[in-house]
Parts: sequence; structure tokens; C-alpha cells
Amino acid sequence: MTLTLPTPASPLKIGTRGSPLALTQAYETRERLGKAFDLPEDAFEIVVIKTTGDNRAMIDADRPLKEIGNKGLFTKEIEEAMLRGDIDIAVHSTKDMPVEQPKGLVLDTFLPREDVRDAFISPSLSSIRDLAQGAVVGTSSLRRRAQLLNRRPDLNVVEFRGNVQTRLKKLADGVADCTFLAMAGIRRLNMEEVPATAIAAEDMLPAIAQGTIGIERRGDDSRAAEMLEAIHHAETAQRLAAERALLAALDGSCETPIAGLAEIKGDQLRLRGEVLRPDGSESISEDTSGSIADGPEIGRAMAESLLKQAGPGFFDWKK
Repeated sequence: MTLTLPTPASPLKIGTRGSPLALTQAYETRERLGKAFDLPEDAFEIVVIKTTGDNRAMIDADRPLKEIGNKGLFTKEIEEAMLRGDIDIAVHSTKDMPVEQPKGLVLDTFLPREDVRDAFISPSLSSIRDLAQGAVVGTSSLRRRAQLLNRRPDLNVVEFRGNVQTRLKKLADGVADCTFLAMAGIRRLNMEEVPATAIAAEDMLPAIAQGTIGIERRGDDSRAAEMLEAIHHAETAQRLAAERALLAALDGSCETPIAGLAEIKGDQLRLRGEVLRPDGSESISEDTSGSIADGPEIGRAMAESLLKQAGPGFFDWKK
């Protein structure tokens, strides 16, 4: 069956959030598809969709994500648009994606992974160790909050939401002494002016799927499936299969501080995982290697071991 390619008159509609980073990721997807099929830029239409997580009032008020909803905060409206047929594919930061897709949708395309590390953001300091006793640290990530308090229980961690530009403005306004971003976002946006210092994964294990772009489609859309196959990055998918299996088995949500990173060297996959109490008082981690094909099983086995060590009530919030 011949593939019917999009045209300027009948473009492929790419759904995305409207933040500068989200748009950059959508443009990268458009560029890769254009090159793969020798198509002009206007054979694609970028469709911006506002999600619950983009609510300006909630961002400005630094409302914690756990008070608003779960990981679907950044995907629900986009996925509803795709199920209605308003868009053909959706471009996401994979770390924002729930491990299960709504019925009828598939997440099986990933672009080459960017830098996985977290970035320490401060105009005058270069590491967590440089922070003064009781310094104010801004982050909206429960994982980063727990990791920071585990290393530095003296720190005062405050809620700090918004896209890259919003967070930098809050930092300039003195809301906090430092904040954290993903190195991948800074690199994708070419923001060389950001006072960022990369943090080694050994010092702060990143969020599962950090640095990856995932592309979602309807399960019955054979044209989208065939086109996306041309830009799919197999190694990134292999790494994410292990990481997302770990997350799924841990029942990861916005209320559970979980970190994980899979890396491939030769025919071996190494998976590191960490779970923390929300207050940072305890951290449990594991480091396992095995064959690439066994990645998902390694992830599930690691989750089982971590949960067994953690015991009941480990993720409970203290009132």
C-alpha cells in the first residue's frame, strides 16, 4: 500500500503545548519528518493546545502539581484532541507522560535522547554544596525536593513552577537562591546565557525519561505509524523500556519521588533506580546490569526489590 504523504493543502497536524521548549520539540519533530520524506515545512501544521498544567494562575501562585492532578496534567487536552481527530500526532516531553496511554492511543516513537542530567541554576553559585545553611531552593519536582533534603536537610525548599523563562524570572526576583532545570531543555533552547552547572547523575539521579521526546499517535493511524517509524531512535526506546517499566511497577505519580536512568554500553543495559521518602529522610537505591532485551524485566524486578525494602507507608506524606 502506497504511503499518502501530507501536503501544504492537507498537512500533518502536530499537537503540542505552547511553551518555548514544547514548541522547539515540535519543530524538531517537523524537521526530522520533513528530511525523512523530503517534504516542505508547510506540509506540517503545528497546533498549540493549552493543558491544565499550563494554567497561568496556578503557575504564578506556585500551586504544587500534587494539588492539581497527576502526570496527565500536561497531556490530557492534547490526547483528547487527537482522539477527536483534531491533530494527527502529539509531541511530548516523555517524562510528563503517564506510563499508560488512553485507549486508542500509542506512544512508541522516541527521538534521540538529549543530556539526561539536572542543572543547578544560580547566578553566583555552582553546586548544592555551595549553598549557605538554610538557603531557599525553588523546585516544583518532588524528586528533586526529596533528593535535596536527603543531601541537605537544612535547606528551605519552596514550590517553584513555570517554564524555563518563568523560573529564571522568579530567580531574578529573589524568590529563591537557586533552582533546577533539565540540561536537555537548556540545550534544546540554546540558552547559553542561563547560569547552569550540570549535575552528575551520581550526585542527583534524574527523572525517568528525562531528556527524551516522545511522539504519540492513534493506534489505528497506519500513515502516522509508518512516517514516525522513519524517525524513531531504537536505543532511546530500549533505555526507556527499562526506565518506564520501573516507573510502572513503582506506580509512579506526581506524589512519589522516583529517579531512574538506563544506559547502554555494547550489548549491556545498566539501570539505576532510586526511591525517596517525600521529606527526604530516607533514600533507597539500586544499580543493576543485564542484556538490553531484558530491560523491561530488569525494571520490574528492581521496582519489586525497592518496594520490598521501602515497606508500607514509605511514600506517605507527613501532615
